[in-house]
Amino acid sequence: MMPAVHAQQLPAMSDEAIDKVRRLESALLDMPQLPLETTHLFSRGTYARTVRIPAGAVLTGALIKIPTVLILSGHATVFTGTESIELTGHHVIPASAGRKQVFVAHAETHLTMAFVTSATTVEEAEAEFTDEGHLLMSRHQADHDLTTITGEQACQV
Repeated sequence: MMPAVHAQQLPAMSDEAIDKVRRLESALLDMPQLPLETTHLFSRGTYARTVRIPAGAVLTGALIKIPTVLILSGHATVFTGTESIELTGHHVIPASAGRKQVFVAHAETHLTMAFVTSATTVEEAEAEFTDEGHLLMSRHQADHDLTTITGEQACQV
């Protein structure tokens, strides 16, 4: 049984739900693709990637294999595997491993995924969070990407 979903968490999805997203993704690939800018930030042992989704766009994500934090700012509906949730404003959401989300942007929306890592390149970070790197827009439209590496080391606690 899947746990109840609240706007403040994104749980792992069932195989059936992930398959639904894959079928939608396959259909969407036959449509014209929007160039999406991805910004990458490496700072103090944390990797954060942000994608801006224009109003009216539908985005399917890669299958995420690690827990992350997802920050949504804007207005979008997200398919969680058991339901669709409309989010407006700014949300900081713990997000479990084993999810492949669909986002429908009702207004311009920014999605930032962050996690602790020792990766030092975008490719290393992407390989850490997904085995579907070939599906990431950052692999197909790198000329639209911006990467910042602060060079600061993680704090020792």
